[in-house]
Amino acid sequence: MRSWVRRSLWDVVPRDHRQSDAGLRRRQSVTVGFVVLGALVLGVSLRIEPGSVWFYPATFALAGVWAVGAFASGPLHLGRIGAWRQQEGGRRLVRPVLPPILLGLGLAAIFVIGGLVVREIPWLDRQVRSVLDFADQGSLPILVVVTAVNGVAEELFFRGAVYAALPRHPVAWTSVAYVIATLATGNVMLAFAAILLGVVVGLQRRASGGVLAPILTHCAWSLSMLLALPLLFG
Repeated sequence: MRSWVRRSLWDVVPRDHRQSDAGLRRRQSVTVGFVVLGALVLGVSLRIEPGSVWFYPATFALAGVWAVGAFASGPLHLGRIGAWRQQEGGRRLVRPVLPPILLGLGLAAIFVIGGLVVREIPWLDRQVRSVLDFADQGSLPILVVVTAVNGVAEELFFRGAVYAALPRHPVAWTSVAYVIATLATGNVMLAFAAILLGVVVGLQRRASGGVLAPILTHCAWSLSMLLALPLLFG
């Protein structure tokens, strides 16, 4: 288990993702603009009344902002991690698939346990229920698609574009940027979740050198939360 966690979150694999000074400056200017735009769209989307026909277009628009910003900023990479079994003569690198999914499910389990405490605190309980109102009023299949699409788009942008735009301390600063964008919702619990999730996927990005592991962890976590929290707070 310790070796698995180390490969997923800590061991940095070799890669050559260097970019020119001009490319870095361009990426930085693009990401700043799209962070501001995405925060505005996110704030609007979660202030739409539950059950409104505008909720789904707004959330897909948000995903579009993140995705367009990510690809407009410059090259993105999927990343690799060390294999479960090492080959003779060196370390074999593979695309991270199963470990990130398991990590996302484990993170979701921690949040579910935390939810047992949160629902006993009235103020925090109301914060969670204000988000779950959208799940109660919406179509579950569409919500699953919306959740997955936004999870992919957010990681493309924050762990793809923003991470590559930061020459120093990218794990910390991408986590901060993600929390600031989430604070546009005015929901403290979403911002707290963004802190924990941001650090985990930031470490994955640092270790693997790409966005695949953060995407899979984010989607596994968010889809699990979509299904589990209504049962916990229903």
